[in-house]
Amino acid sequence: MPVEPLPRKEIESQLADLPGWSLDGDHLTRSYRLASHPAATALVVHIAQVQEELDHHSDLTLGYDTVTLTVNTHSVGGAVTELDLALARRVENLAPGHGAV
Repeated sequence: MPVEPLPRKEIESQLADLPGWSLDGDHLTRSYRLASHPAATALVVHIAQVQEELDHHSDLTLGYDTVTLTVNTHSVGGAVTELDLALARRVENLAPGHGAV
């Protein structure tokens, strides 16, 4: 299945089901706050495992008690694709299990 950039309206429509995620230029972004640095680190490790499963990787930034993801698809010139939204959905489902808000 070829990966194609999604139209802005389609991205915005799908983001309605992903609270906290936003379209920032040519990428999706989301920050999570956690209770501690170890909790934030555990979330990063879990996200990395999901990214390996999907063979689709975001930029992850680990702060003291925050994790920020920046997601787009490099193979289509850095645009947002269904792969990015699938990753966002997976992360959004696992983050609460780490106490992320």
